[in-house]
Amino acid sequence: MAYSKLEGKNVVIIGGTAGIGLAAAKMAADQGAKVWAAGRSESHIETARQVCEGSFEVRQADTHDAEALDAIFREVGKIDHLVSAAVGGERTLKPFLQQTQEQFQAAYDKLWGYCNVVRVGAPYLQDDGAITLVSGSPARKVAVGQSPLSCVGASVENLVRCLALELAPIRVNVVSPGTINTAMFDHFGDKKEETLQGMTQSHLIKRAGSSEEVAAGILFVMQNEFVTGTTVDVDGGRLLS
Repeated sequence: MAYSKLEGKNVVIIGGTAGIGLAAAKMAADQGAKVWAAGRSESHIETARQVCEGSFEVRQADTHDAEALDAIFREVGKIDHLVSAAVGGERTLKPFLQQTQEQFQAAYDKLWGYCNVVRVGAPYLQDDGAITLVSGSPARKVAVGQSPLSCVGASVENLVRCLALELAPIRVNVVSPGTINTAMFDHFGDKKEETLQGMTQSHLIKRAGSSEEVAAGILFVMQNEFVTGTTVDVDGGRLLS
């Protein structure tokens, strides 16, 4: 294995037991990092344990459970890289006026979860450490029925810019995925591939992305020490379509 800037580094990934977070945990471990991946779902945790085959630690924690987060951070000690890829909230995807106030507000549980991860985790970060969050292309590519996704994603991206200023020299960045082939589309069943193809035909790259492609963006901002306050788009050109 070629030398990696992640060799021997302590990496904590909240939301690291499924999808993009799990892919990032595997990649970081493959590059020699000591990885702790945390999630809230028992089924995801069990799957992650089977996938990692002991190459990284798997723990249970919800982004809204400060005590559980702190227990993981205390176990790690000094953190070099803190990532949160957790969804953290329920999204109601229908036009704004067809949603209740409660449904719209529920989407913001993602933002509050991220705030919790940063507040609890920041004291454990090395001075040259980094925090990486995940937003989504609806933050800047608006579509009918996606107001919760758009508003919350935009809030996450602006939070990152604020945190980059306040927490420096700790670096803070956000990765923004486009349409990604993850379990969130499994409810389409046999029509999953057809649905994803339909959703991406107007994109410059006419297919859905993979969790691994987004994870590569996460590892980029983790390792590039000249990047902070930045949004990295991994969206197949969706923003330009």
